[in-house]
Amino acid sequence: MIAEIIAAGSEMLTPFRQDTNSLYLTERLNEMGVSVAFKTIVGDNLDHLTGAARIALGRADIVIFSGGLGPTEDDRTREAASAALGVGMTRSAEILAAMYKRFALRHMAVPLNNERQADVIDGAEVLENVNGSAPGQYIDTVVGGHRKIVILLPGPPKELKPLFDAQCRSRLAATLPERHIAKRMLRMALVPESQVDARTAPIYNLYSDVETTILAGAAEIQLHFQCAKPTMKEAQARVDELATAVEQEMGEAIYSFNGESLEEVVLLMLGLRHMTLAAAESCTGGLLAQRLTAVPGCSRYFLGGAVVYADSLKTSFADVPEEMLRTEGPVSEAVARALAVGIRRRTGASVGVGITGIAGPGGGAAGPDANKPIGLVYVGISFGDAAEETVVTELQINGDREKIRWWASQHTLELVRRSLMERG
Repeated sequence: MIAEIIAAGSEMLTPFRQDTNSLYLTERLNEMGVSVAFKTIVGDNLDHLTGAARIALGRADIVIFSGGLGPTEDDRTREAASAALGVGMTRSAEILAAMYKRFALRHMAVPLNNERQADVIDGAEVLENVNGSAPGQYIDTVVGGHRKIVILLPGPPKELKPLFDAQCRSRLAATLPERHIAKRMLRMALVPESQVDARTAPIYNLYSDVETTILAGAAEIQLHFQCAKPTMKEAQARVDELATAVEQEMGEAIYSFNGESLEEVVLLMLGLRHMTLAAAESCTGGLLAQRLTAVPGCSRYFLGGAVVYADSLKTSFADVPEEMLRTEGPVSEAVARALAVGIRRRTGASVGVGITGIAGPGGGAAGPDANKPIGLVYVGISFGDAAEETVVTELQINGDREKIRWWASQHTLELVRRSLMERG
């Protein structure tokens, strides 16, 4: 079975509000083996909302509305669902009585427009909302010869979530066929999306029962696999089979087999090798350290480091020779190597990382860096004092300051991961 979620509210069509309820509902529906095929956001317009409801009823088995159950004139979900189903509404005396009682306890008069919240679609079950004034509604009906389940939920998350969990999940579970959804996510850093798709499409296209999604962004590619079967064992077996085939094709390009972040993987690899890491960061300004320290337990493997933005701190914190800064420039292969070696020695870490570059928006400063372009970054990784144990990688990253800094940190983590793999 597939579902559609309709979020009602003009505010979600502005840059200032987002529909977060659908994320929660999707997670809950997936847990019951229901795939969400469509999500629609509709403003507070009765015609538009009714049209969206009719479309949803024509293509989904389960239609869930969030929002638009309030007392004001722009709350039109009840009317739209009623019109789309082709049935009427009846004002519930029981809901009205409870409403008047609730207002009376607060020594308040019931505004006339609040009575609209007592309108119940014919054939619907009323879902009590203990956290708000707008009750939900649950309709199990037939439209065009097909069974449809329509659910109306209030918009505020503090009302929607407990109401759905307490009153909708059990109703759905009692009527839905046994179905389970298994998921896997593979992650790759710094591999072009087109290359990933070209190599994996011949594989995942063989698995028509597994939904495959490729997401690109933030200097990584994610491959999401999802499969629904009568049992979790069957679904998981199909997802794992496909994931294994893709793993064999992409090899070491995959850094995560179950959704872990790149920083989590790097810390795990350090732990397995009983190694530690420290970093001297210039253009990334501590972003690498921030990402690593966001992982619980990182202190066992990430010792720390220094943000060495000023040249004087490159010297005092990481022992970069002043003469090197003058002759080679702060953004140079030599300085990246010196930063990596210096911070490793200063902290006693097994691995030292040095990052220096030009993040923009202006170009290099006067002196040796004057003609160096925006986005030029050097990453040094040091495992020891011998020359061959310190490697520097030159990068040219396109984009604005934020992107350059993030991609530099992503490149650094991936370079550390691959270096650790090479060392066994």
